[in-house]
Amino acid sequence: MARVKRPVAKAESDLLQGWPAIAAFLGQPISVVQRWAKSGMPVAHESRRIVAKPQELNVWLGREAAGEPVQTAHPSTDLGSELKLGLSYMRKHPRAVSA
Repeated sequence: MARVKRPVAKAESDLLQGWPAIAAFLGQPISVVQRWAKSGMPVAHESRRIVAKPQELNVWLGREAAGEPVQTAHPSTDLGSELKLGLSYMRKHPRAVSA
């Protein structure tokens, strides 16, 4: 099986170029990222390529989450601790679940 190399931003100031890079940064499938772009996620067309700034994506995620803790997943992210934080948040803010 061929190994697929996932593009990631080297620094917050790097420009993410193309759907695969944007999707990898957000930890989502390309189809989800394209749907989010149609609903207002900050992306731009640069010539024939779609581009996004990591910092703008993080700000947009924060606004879309309406104050809920949001973090993009990376290979080094401890998802177990992130799940515990999310569950703790939901216990403290039960109305967020029903909204």
